[in-house]
Amino acid sequence: MSAPVFSTLGCRLNAYETEAMKELAAAAGVSNAVVVNTCAVTAEAVRKAKQEIRRLARENPGAPVIVTGCAAQTEPETFAAMPEVTKVVGNTEKMQAETWAGLRVPDLIGTTEKVQVDDIMSVKETAGHLIDGFGRHRAYVQVQNGCDHRCTFCIIPFGRGNSRSVPAGVVVEQIKRLVDKGFNEVVLTGVDLTSWGADLPAEPRLGDLVMRILKLVPDLPRLRISSIDSIEADEALMQAIATEPRLMPHLHLSLQAGDDMILKRMKRRHLRDDAIRFCEDARRLRPEIVFGADIIAGFPTETEEMFANSVKLVEDCGLTFLHVFPFSPRKGTPAARMPQVKGPIIKERAARLRAVGDAALAQHLGAQIGVTHQILMEGPRLGRTEQFTEVAFDRNMPEGQIVTARITGFAEGRLTA
Repeated sequence: MSAPVFSTLGCRLNAYETEAMKELAAAAGVSNAVVVNTCAVTAEAVRKAKQEIRRLARENPGAPVIVTGCAAQTEPETFAAMPEVTKVVGNTEKMQAETWAGLRVPDLIGTTEKVQVDDIMSVKETAGHLIDGFGRHRAYVQVQNGCDHRCTFCIIPFGRGNSRSVPAGVVVEQIKRLVDKGFNEVVLTGVDLTSWGADLPAEPRLGDLVMRILKLVPDLPRLRISSIDSIEADEALMQAIATEPRLMPHLHLSLQAGDDMILKRMKRRHLRDDAIRFCEDARRLRPEIVFGADIIAGFPTETEEMFANSVKLVEDCGLTFLHVFPFSPRKGTPAARMPQVKGPIIKERAARLRAVGDAALAQHLGAQIGVTHQILMEGPRLGRTEQFTEVAFDRNMPEGQIVTARITGFAEGRLTA
């Protein structure tokens, strides 16, 4: 009897949930199976999921293949039609113990129901209590799932459902256990993190959660926030940025574009000036803060002038880490029905935007030479600064520990120390 083979595609939240599924599968006695946790963010992500399913089916002949995740939730029929696939399981079902009890061999082989995917919009709770985070040296803790917004390019709400929050008390207890286990850094994750609390009594905000964690877990050295929607940043969060040194000075922003017309067509809730103002405000409160951002190249109807506004946003916001997404139409979204930009133009714009991002990163790296940083070691010779910048060492350091080091240079997108 061999342990199931798990494969994760996509975001940190998927990786978190894979760790939970491993525990659920072990408790249910599931073995000799392949589990693929898919992503649906782009058409390319779905293509990669199919490729991964075929590869794992070849490498594990005779093993049942269970497909779950966002792509399984949004287009279960696509995966059910694949001859390699034994079972398609929805995003809610994958986090339930009873689901895994029904996925044991030989029970699984004898089932007639190939698709087990319910209406995710009816889900009211998120299963944040299942595991105490994951990660070898940095723990990721899910505090929120789903999204109430309907950006015209995005399929994720249909894979994740509406926004729902893990209560603050549960989060705090989880982080206390992680600190007791020796973790020196915790990252709060979610699909739409800044919507945390809207569905809880008294409707607390993300900043309230951050302040509560820092107050009630005084032994936690470093708290980090993953991607946020800057237009939803609340007063308490800004106060935490300004006054709490244990909150790391790095934010990844969901900006998507730098042109007001494109932002409106995306159905985003911010305009270009809102993004610039947020970055200016945060930098005034915390001068050393750095920003990452998601930007889409080649959104439908995007002209060269509109694209130039996105390029200029990198400088106007002072962005450091750029995640560039060539636009990919997702079936069932409004953007898929808009006039499309030609593929070669999208590809060329994405390459230009990445080059601007590389230059911005190089500028940041150069500015760190001679600066002393507190670096969390992720491996014997690799760590990250408070600003989430990678640092390579020329000698072994204690893994999982925070070390003080002076930056001596940079190479290949990393600092050296």
